[in-house]
Amino acid sequence: MGIVFIGIVSILLYGALVYYVGWSSWSLFRPKESPYKRKIKILYIITLTIVSTSFIVGRVFGFVLFNILGAYWMAVFYLLIIILPVVHLSVWLLQLTRVPRHRVEKWAGIITLILVISLISYGSYNAYSPVVSTYQMNIDKPAGDIGELNVVMASDMHFGLLSNRDHAQRLVKEINLLQPDIVLFPGDVFDDDIEQYIQQGMDEVLSGIQSTYGVYASLGNHDKYEGTMEQLIKVLQDSNMEVLYDEAILIENSLTIVGRKDLTDSDRLSVPALMDGVDMSKPVIMLDHQPYELDIAQENGIDLLVAGHTHRGQVFPGNLITSKIYEVDWGYLQKEQLHTVVSSGYGFWGPPIRLGSRSEIVQITVTFAQ
Repeated sequence: MGIVFIGIVSILLYGALVYYVGWSSWSLFRPKESPYKRKIKILYIITLTIVSTSFIVGRVFGFVLFNILGAYWMAVFYLLIIILPVVHLSVWLLQLTRVPRHRVEKWAGIITLILVISLISYGSYNAYSPVVSTYQMNIDKPAGDIGELNVVMASDMHFGLLSNRDHAQRLVKEINLLQPDIVLFPGDVFDDDIEQYIQQGMDEVLSGIQSTYGVYASLGNHDKYEGTMEQLIKVLQDSNMEVLYDEAILIENSLTIVGRKDLTDSDRLSVPALMDGVDMSKPVIMLDHQPYELDIAQENGIDLLVAGHTHRGQVFPGNLITSKIYEVDWGYLQKEQLHTVVSSGYGFWGPPIRLGSRSEIVQITVTFAQ
């Protein structure tokens, strides 16, 4: 009953916001004098209805075009929700002056349109043009013959319709240029389904990653599939990845890589249970999709924890919210021997834009005790 109530309230709230955006946009851009004004208004209402429900239709019926349309609609919708109240306030204040009303509304519409186009363009650039963030750290444990380790990490690729094959090829190219010793993917490789990943041949693309000790992945809350978990993991294994699903693996008898199930998995093991049998005299690197339980990781001797999930909010003011929720929502944090690096992510979820965050690949240079 509670879920149904929340669903109804959410639909009503969304409908009210769509009405607000639709009415506001019409008031700014409607033709002032035209014999076709009524027909244009009807066409506008029909178009708005189709666009505002496109992401729902796309999800329910699996229509690719509607999924793409819905993603861009959510970007425009989000920006208009933020911009339009400011526009209305500005128009109201200017109408208190002697500036003609029609001129105020005309320029308000032009400025709103320029802002939306500019922010969508800038946000798309941030989403599709990754930067490389670099960190250096020392781990006070010997790692056999490995004195220094070049770790390359990427999270939250959300490979699917919009984070597509081209974006995957870009990832492989950038990773190979960094000449990694080891590559880590701490979750959300897929965007809720593996269908597009397979159809676009992204498994073949990611198989092109070159590293000395291999590619290791843990799973995130969006790594889902209607089939079995074994089938999903096999797709990643076919991409030349080793999936660590609440598992630990010893590399070159020198260091241990541990991959946790996601926090949403009710049966995931505790950190102490995962550490059972691990040689703690050697460096331990953990992949955990969501950056929680850092104190527990520190208390159990983890040396380096890599995570993602936060997207650093992805779109402003989301970054202000994630910075309050997580002990570290992006970047680097050290707690005694534990080094934690959280990535803003390589891909995106929902709207294909980033404002207040940037798509990234992370390079971590780790020096070990001799």
